[in-house]
Amino acid sequence: MRRTLIENLWRGRLTEPAPSITPGEPAALAAELDRVARHSLGRSLAIRAFDAGSCNGCELELIALGNPFYDLERFGLKFVASPRHADVLMITGPMTRAMHAALRLTHEAMPAPKFVIAIGECACTGGMFAASPACLGAASQVIAVDLHIPGCPPDPVAILQGLIGFASNLAGTPDRAPTPSA
Repeated sequence: MRRTLIENLWRGRLTEPAPSITPGEPAALAAELDRVARHSLGRSLAIRAFDAGSCNGCELELIALGNPFYDLERFGLKFVASPRHADVLMITGPMTRAMHAALRLTHEAMPAPKFVIAIGECACTGGMFAASPACLGAASQVIAVDLHIPGCPPDPVAILQGLIGFASNLAGTPDRAPTPSA
């Protein structure tokens, strides 16, 4: 045990280098998203993540949005545990037959206005699992999807940029977006 510990201390870190983005980019993107969401919805954006049968690559990128580097909580953006508190349902993974009913129940439990975002290639197109007999394909084959963010997996900055574009367009959909409350 001691030998392994000493070897690891001498070897140093074996992690990947940090992503190459400009220093203020995550904070600027998250602040812009919060501003747009508050203008469009009258409150911060509450997000419910739903895994429809993925490999967890996209979930890791969603979790990275909450780490100290991106830290969405400081801008009022939050992931919620209950669909009853969510504005946005983020679906990851291909739509499997086993999760079909759970997705419908989750979507029905969300209050209006409710929006659906497909994260990653599998949720957008079915990905490499589209031809599987256990898979129904893309999330849009089960419920209406408002935004697709492709990538395998998309990085947190791409997800933030997609959310900003999505929140910016909320003001242009008066039949779905509520009037901001004072």
